[in-house]
Amino acid sequence: MTPESKSVTPTVFYRTLNMAGLQIFYRESGPRDAPTVLLLHGFPSSSHMFRNLIPMLADTYHVVAPDFPGYGESSAPSVKHFDYSFEGLAAVTEKFTEALDLSSYALFLSDIGASVGFRLAVMHPERVTAMIIQNGGAHVEALNKEFAKGLLDYWEDRTDKNAQVLRDWLLTIEGTKWHYLHGVSDPLKISPDNWVIDQAYQDRPGNKEIQLSILYNAKRDLDVFADWHEYFRKQRPPTLITWGKNDGIFTVEGAELLKRDIPSAELHLLDTGHFALEEEVDRIGSLMHEFLDRTIDTKTRKAASVQL
Repeated sequence: MTPESKSVTPTVFYRTLNMAGLQIFYRESGPRDAPTVLLLHGFPSSSHMFRNLIPMLADTYHVVAPDFPGYGESSAPSVKHFDYSFEGLAAVTEKFTEALDLSSYALFLSDIGASVGFRLAVMHPERVTAMIIQNGGAHVEALNKEFAKGLLDYWEDRTDKNAQVLRDWLLTIEGTKWHYLHGVSDPLKISPDNWVIDQAYQDRPGNKEIQLSILYNAKRDLDVFADWHEYFRKQRPPTLITWGKNDGIFTVEGAELLKRDIPSAELHLLDTGHFALEEEVDRIGSLMHEFLDRTIDTKTRKAASVQL
């Protein structure tokens, strides 16, 4: 093998954007003049969940993965100084994409990233070139009622007692570890770094209040599901669904309902859990690359010769 023929792993850059009093941390890789893939992370993680996926896409695509406020390395102002709701996170993400001059992008949506990304898509349908949805709900039927009992009680009555139920498990290391291990086919494939890192961020002073605010305001998804469904039916974005079928939070029915609303969507059910990328990154990365390569109009591609 000659030196020229060796494959080169794309470099990932770790950047921070100062924006409206917030510092938004993000990972970026790939040619800046290539089509953009915007990766929106889930709870309780950060852009760290995309660490293995980014290099798989960045050979061809400009890949950007921000941390939402309150997560990862982004600013985490107190609940008194920031609107910790999906509307608030979507507004920041909108400004973030505009600050980076991302006029169009394919969206990878997972968990809370789906709640943010679907709002972004409704706000700017003209910017969305494609969607990749991985265990993110857009229908009330998608939420596992057994898992959500404590959350539903909190939505019904925002008391300290109901908040404590969430504090005592969902926001602990046990709950975070469960997110990663429940439903996986082989727990030995899942690095414990995941829940250790996520929990370290959650355990920062004031962060539990941030998470409780986001969890409570998540009930407002119920009020906008119809808007999302209208977007799906009207815009029919090219859609790839890669779904961990053993997820204890978002059910397979949620994936099937997305397929109902977007009949052209390509659905793949994978034998893993909520954080499907931890066990199936090779499969998902391959599916995404093949999907994006034939979905994004090659006529709109630039030379993609200028590397970061």
